[in-house]
Amino acid sequence: MTMAEGIRLTPEQKRRRRARSIALGLLLAALVVLFYIITIVRIGGGA
Repeated sequence: MTMAEGIRLTPEQKRRRRARSIALGLLLAALVVLFYIITIVRIGGGA
């Protein structure tokens, strides 16, 4: 049995999955920005 045959998501489940994916993407982007700022501050302070 393949994935396409076995699992059917309701529209509500698809909406929730999309919202969760967007939230995780935003969280990841925020962490990247935070690490970038911390790196710039540390390098700028030492130079």
